[in-house]
Amino acid sequence: MGCSGCRGRFNSGKVLSKASLFCTMLLIFSYFFYCLSGLCDSAPRTLYRQDNFMDYDFADESPARVFPDARNGTGAQQVDAPGRSEPGRSEPGHSEPGHSGILVSNTFGVKRFPQALIIGVKKGGTRALLEFLRVHPDVRAVGAEPHFFDRFYDKGLDWYRNLMPRTLDGQITMEKTPSYFVTKEAPARVCSMNCQTKLIVVVRDPVTRAISDYTQTLTKNPGLPSFQSLALKNSTGSEIDTTWSAVRIGLYAKHMDNWLKHFTRDHFLFVSGERLVSDPAGEMGRVQDFLGLKRVVSDKHFYFNETKGFPCLKKPEGSSRPRCLGKSKGRPHPEIPIEVLQRLRDFYRPYNQLFYHMSGQNFGWD
Repeated sequence: MGCSGCRGRFNSGKVLSKASLFCTMLLIFSYFFYCLSGLCDSAPRTLYRQDNFMDYDFADESPARVFPDARNGTGAQQVDAPGRSEPGRSEPGHSEPGHSGILVSNTFGVKRFPQALIIGVKKGGTRALLEFLRVHPDVRAVGAEPHFFDRFYDKGLDWYRNLMPRTLDGQITMEKTPSYFVTKEAPARVCSMNCQTKLIVVVRDPVTRAISDYTQTLTKNPGLPSFQSLALKNSTGSEIDTTWSAVRIGLYAKHMDNWLKHFTRDHFLFVSGERLVSDPAGEMGRVQDFLGLKRVVSDKHFYFNETKGFPCLKKPEGSSRPRCLGKSKGRPHPEIPIEVLQRLRDFYRPYNQLFYHMSGQNFGWD
């Protein structure tokens, strides 16, 4: 009798053990099915802040390459509500590269019009400034140049806002397009969006800037005529050809006069392209103050690259190497006859003096 009771309890225990194992296996199977079916996508994700410059390429890119809808306008949509997007559409800023370089979904924050723009000048140091700023955790910026206020204005403000990255409260949205500074219609168009927009102009010795501009074009078109033949109207070198864009961009005072018809002087910050090389932390301090940001970007973020001849960002913790601007930056300039350089300096001198007065800064180019 006692043995029968023992056998009964033993059999009962085996049944309970099998039932427990069955339930455990059922739970594990259900969990894997749950995840594989995509239901896990609704779980909260980690917010990846844009505080790691290693995640971004410093090379210039065109809007059409980064924003597939940049030329046909199909990307416009309502973007005020956080986390809303059209099903099945990949939108600029919706997927962000994480520290591993893998794209992760970002539906946090709201797409806003930029509160600050880097409007110029070409070959002045705008790309360096933008990348230095993107180290700041409270700055969110479009990597490519949208060219909205000069090329794509007809697509409308909703299209433009849709290009912007999402931001949280307290973060600043920015973009940079150097050609805005020399585009006649741009000041009125920016003001129609927001006349309180903060405007950053990176300027550089106009003679050096013109040579840098020419050098860039020469790499794309090796058959380009000589610098002096483009800069001077005739062989005697008696007159500068202001119809050549490389020369015309350096007339900072004329372009600035156009902007001051729509914005007061206090809406501008003028950054020295030369000091951005010699003292990047100092210039970045001024920029952060102008934007109302805490001074986060400092000396500890930079080192000077002797080969390229300009500062680079030090590698952040967890990254493999430091980051410098792309191969298109720091090209060696061609030799220009001294008399041509002197003619250009004489030509620019009165414009420079007027610009010093307009900006309230003497950049020491003369």
